Amino acid sequence: MFRDDFVWGVAASAYQTEGRDVNDGAGVSIWDTFVSKGKIADGSNADVACDMIHRYKEDFAIMKTMGVKAYRFSISWSRLIPDGIGEVNEAAVSFYRDMLITMRENGIKPFITLFHWEYPQALEDKGGWVNPESPKWFERYAQVVGDNFADLCDDFITFNEPQCTINLGYVRGYHAPGKELPLKDTLFAAHNLLKAHGLAVKVLRQKAPNARIGYAPTCGVAYPASDAPKDIEAAKRRYFGFDEDLANWGWNVSWFLDPVILGRYPQEGIDLFKDDLFEITKEDMELINQPIDFIGQNIYNGYPIKAGDNGEIVYEKRDRGYNQTAMGWPITPSCLYWGPKFLYERYHKDILITENGMACCDYPAPDSAIHDGERIAFLDKYISNLQKAADEGASIMGYFHWSYCDNFEWTDGYTKRFGLVYVDYPSLKRTIKDSGFWFKEVMETNGKNLSINNSCKEPLFLEPHFTHNIWGGTKLRDVFGYNIEGDDIGECWGIAAHPNGKSVVKSGTFRGISLDDLYRDHSELFGTKHDKFPLLTKIIDAKSDLSIQVHPDDEYADANENGSLGKTECWYVLDCDEDASLVVGHNAATRQELADMMDQGRWSDLIREVKISKGDFIQIDPGTVHAIKGGVVVLETQQNSDITYRLYDYDRIWNGSKRELHVDKCKDVITVPAKDLSDAIIHDTDKEQGVRLLNSCKYYEVSRVNVTSKLDIEVSDKYLLFSVIEGTGLLGSHPLKKGDHFILPVGFGTARFAGDMKLIMSCEALVEES
Repeated sequence: MFRDDFVWGVAASAYQTEGRDVNDGAGVSIWDTFVSKGKIADGSNADVACDMIHRYKEDFAIMKTMGVKAYRFSISWSRLIPDGIGEVNEAAVSFYRDMLITMRENGIKPFITLFHWEYPQALEDKGGWVNPESPKWFERYAQVVGDNFADLCDDFITFNEPQCTINLGYVRGYHAPGKELPLKDTLFAAHNLLKAHGLAVKVLRQKAPNARIGYAPTCGVAYPASDAPKDIEAAKRRYFGFDEDLANWGWNVSWFLDPVILGRYPQEGIDLFKDDLFEITKEDMELINQPIDFIGQNIYNGYPIKAGDNGEIVYEKRDRGYNQTAMGWPITPSCLYWGPKFLYERYHKDILITENGMACCDYPAPDSAIHDGERIAFLDKYISNLQKAADEGASIMGYFHWSYCDNFEWTDGYTKRFGLVYVDYPSLKRTIKDSGFWFKEVMETNGKNLSINNSCKEPLFLEPHFTHNIWGGTKLRDVFGYNIEGDDIGECWGIAAHPNGKSVVKSGTFRGISLDDLYRDHSELFGTKHDKFPLLTKIIDAKSDLSIQVHPDDEYADANENGSLGKTECWYVLDCDEDASLVVGHNAATRQELADMMDQGRWSDLIREVKISKGDFIQIDPGTVHAIKGGVVVLETQQNSDITYRLYDYDRIWNGSKRELHVDKCKDVITVPAKDLSDAIIHDTDKEQGVRLLNSCKYYEVSRVNVTSKLDIEVSDKYLLFSVIEGTGLLGSHPLKKGDHFILPVGFGTARFAGDMKLIMSCEALVEES
């Protein structure tokens, strides 16, 4: 969970929420002008917006109900000082002071953002941020803010997303004031903005000496395509580097942060922009490099980076059909891990996430509620990644959700909804969304309800590993549908974490992670813990006879096989010929008779075969002579070991010679006399729905599960392994088919199965410690 002093809050901006009043005395902002030119997607304006100018008391009461602890909002420069530098609008002072007082009365800590793009049009007419006087204009504005509100607020942020101000407003012209200026002018505008930041920090230090002051830039996060050190290093270089097109240069992290925190522009940028840079004085850099208390950062998404063969930065393609928000932005939760991690490593300042959230296509349900489960899923994954960064040492100060309520989304007008509170724009009625109630619990518990702090609640579907064998066939492809080439496919290791074959998670949170890594790094999924994953589930297709073999127990394997586990296993017969048989046990009465039969090659006398049929279950304990015969397909559950001693292999030739036998070890470990067949085989012909326990030993429990309609299985204190061996159906909303293998982690809860199918379920035996 997050630290006890973690700041939890919601955010919004003045222009997007306040609206106007005929008596408000506010001046014209660049956004008022931009909107009047028909630049907004739905032709709307912000004259009413969310009408917070009249409804803020209602909104703060709603925030209190939601458990909101902090509110980041902006002062509208053009409302407070209509022409930007002249007379102060006392109506605005009264409005914002009453807002601050009402927040405090509702237990909400205010975070004032001085600039969230509400730039006075009168100053833009003078050249805006390109005017060398613009830092002084902002200094005057900061003085007015400090004079009027410092007694009611302890936390200030100078600028919100300066990259957007410059790149969208002056480089691309997508946002107000809608200009497309030469590179030299936009670099100068950015420099003036940074100087304005420095002046504002100095003023606020004077007006509010005990306040915390920060700065809130943005940018997509370059995150590594894998955990390989070379990919991490490549992503970090890209995140702080200069690979943008000069016509889109403003999306840059280090150009807007290095001067503020490190007191210098990055050399890579200096070299890139050298033909368009102006004189940058020592005094300028000292001004920009005013000490601040935290780095605010607005993070919504990122892009994957890997290292090329020579360490170069390579942009990895996104997955086909990658998830997107209603804005069309990619959903990339790991950006809220790598972004703060990289920022803290470089700047060593507290990181405050000043914006994060998603736009959804929210719509009232028949019960009039807003069931925005996709936003909850989004936030859970993102905030869990943020906690991971904090757990690993990044100093994360807080998190503000964007936004408190649906609002005027700049050039998208009212077509996009980011809020935890739904706003019905015709009536302006507020409705707390499901995500608002969920986030309330996050704030109340410091993140205890996040998935990172709880057992995984998603099934772990696995991609199998396949082996080619001298006795293998084609049924794993032809009958089970596995996409594997060859006519000698012997085994499908469906649930495996063995060095010779590892299953990999197909989808979901842990996609691409091998089962052995998952078991090592995410013990919360498995509860009990061994040095390695203890079980292995495989399907075996024997086109011809397997060798006659035996497995050692743990004690013998530990002493003779470099500390390996022994091997206990069991088979469930999935398919076989009508007259099929298996080798199970032997006919020697004494150990001397066993040795004589082996030495004399009297295999037909020694080996015991038993007739089988589909649905038979056979337990193979260590020391049991056994072999799968041709024409038989079994699902095998076993210890996670590959220690096998061959007793006899029919003198077959493999790669030009006979395969190795292990006669002496076989004599050591074979149990004499063999176990009675009546204790070894269970005939499972039951068609009724339900779970039948087939065997329980010191290593595992194995059951057969029949599903004919609907069946619930509780998963609480132990994880369960499943393989679908017949039919099709559902696990919750997940389609299942023959050949699927998956794990339900500890604490999964109720697993709801439906359909017409048969599964084999197994679990690690829970042995109490003495």
